[in-house]
Amino acid sequence: MSHVLLICGVDEAGRGPLAGPVSAAAVILDKSRPIEGLADSKKLSERQRDQLAPLIRERALAWAVAYAEVEEIDRLNILQATLLAMKRAVLALHTQPQQVLVDGLYCPQTGIPSQAIVKGDSKVAAISAASILAKTARDELMLKMHEQYPQYGFDGHKGYPTAAHLAALRQHGVSDVHRRSFRPVRELLSP
Repeated sequence: MSHVLLICGVDEAGRGPLAGPVSAAAVILDKSRPIEGLADSKKLSERQRDQLAPLIRERALAWAVAYAEVEEIDRLNILQATLLAMKRAVLALHTQPQQVLVDGLYCPQTGIPSQAIVKGDSKVAAISAASILAKTARDELMLKMHEQYPQYGFDGHKGYPTAAHLAALRQHGVSDVHRRSFRPVRELLSP
C-alpha cells in the first residue's frame, strides 16, 4: 500500500511594493485533476494567470490566500510579515497537509514538516499554483485600492516602486496604504 503525502505548496506575492499588503497562498493539488500550464507566476502573462487562477481554485483539493497588512509589515519587517501571511494561508486550509513546500529560503512555523525550496515556484507544481493565486489575489486587492487612491496609479504598478509611483508619492504624499518602513516612503516622511 503506497501512502500518498498531502503536499501543500506555498508562495507569496508583494514583498517588493511600497504599498499594500503582502499576500501568500497555500495550495494542495489534486493529482487526479491536473492543471496544464502551471509555472512561476512571474513567467506568466497577466492573462495566463487570470485564466489559471479559477482552474486552481476549482481543481485543487484545498487552497487558501492570506495577507499580512501594511501595519504588520512596518512593525515586523517584510520577511517576518511574509512568513506570517504564509502561516495564515497554511492554517486556513480546510484540509491539513502532511508536508509544506515553500518557495524561497525560509519556512513559516506551522507545526507541519516544512521544506524551503529555492526557485520552488518553477520546480514544484503546487508552489507554482500558490504563486499564481497569491499574485492574482493581491493584484485584485490593489485594483480595489486604486479605486480608493486613484492618484497613485495602483492599477498600473500594483504598488511596486516604478518611476510613476515614486513621482505620485512625491506629488501626493504618503497614504494609509503605504509601507512606512520602506526607504522611499520613509525618506518622504523624514523632515
